[in-house]
Amino acid sequence: MSMDSRADQSDVHALQEQILELEKRALDELNSVRDLSRLEDLRIAYLGKKGLLTSIMKQLGNLAPEERPIVGRVANRVKSSLLEALEKAKERISSAEEPELEALDVTLPGREPPRGHLHPITQVQGEICKIFGRMGFRVVDGPDVELDYYNFEALNIPKDHPARDMQDTFYISENIVLRTHTSPMEVRVMEKQTPPVSIIAPGKVYRRDSDVSHTPMFHQVEGLLVDKGVTFGDLKGTLTSFVHQMFGRETGMRFRPSFFPFTEPSVELDIRCVICGGTGCRTCSFTGWIEILGAGMTDPEVYRFVGYDPEIYSGFAFGMGIERVTMLKHGIDDIQLFFKNDMRFSMQF
Repeated sequence: MSMDSRADQSDVHALQEQILELEKRALDELNSVRDLSRLEDLRIAYLGKKGLLTSIMKQLGNLAPEERPIVGRVANRVKSSLLEALEKAKERISSAEEPELEALDVTLPGREPPRGHLHPITQVQGEICKIFGRMGFRVVDGPDVELDYYNFEALNIPKDHPARDMQDTFYISENIVLRTHTSPMEVRVMEKQTPPVSIIAPGKVYRRDSDVSHTPMFHQVEGLLVDKGVTFGDLKGTLTSFVHQMFGRETGMRFRPSFFPFTEPSVELDIRCVICGGTGCRTCSFTGWIEILGAGMTDPEVYRFVGYDPEIYSGFAFGMGIERVTMLKHGIDDIQLFFKNDMRFSMQF
């Protein structure tokens, strides 16, 4: 055997020993590593582009061509062994870092989810409808966007009538408005029905007004009764019964003369302020009384718009703000609380 041949065999043996020694040292470190950061450092140190195994494999070029596969097979086996050890170490560390799942006691009662409830305005509106329903009134509904004809003209409020200034109306166009009251339903129902008529019309209405007792959008209930022989006494009896059922029989009340274009005679109904008990406060403007609705005997001019004969039929109408009734019923002194979505407020109802 030549001297060169013995030298080549010595180089092959030396490289194999280096690779096997590197494998042993690397496996010992991989089996003892405890965190992923250190594990990544070991991967780079042994298998990275400038790692120890890569440096050894670069020496294969110094071997004879027929000897390179011998060392290459050993190097590839060690590389596979280290990659496998890396994956196992990664799984072991990841499993150790995962928090233990809390034991589930299936015998415990479930948590009851929070339950919603009706808004106080909706509750009071429903109560108003029930009270008048027991008196024989039928609930009807109509559009929020209304024709000027139904909102004003057919209610005896022509275009040049000063009462239009009382409404502070939102106009969509010259002849289309956001309804300022639910009174248009009086005309709409009477157009389609001959007397007797007894309806209430709850719904949203819109006016350009905003303070502690007014909002641009609020809720109103309109009532109408038309038949033969209906008198002002029937109006007073109906509204007195409503006040007693809504606020209690001990509630003080009074009728005051007023004016509305579509009723004659017209009145406003006041009740004793439930906030201060009649002693005077901000809510009642320190008068001790609060107006809750307007009413009156239907003006004969309105009947002519719907083809009723005022010599045969008579009737009355009334309208009230649901927010105001709700405030008085529950002792609320700021109407804006209804629309602020404060759960501390709404959960009281």
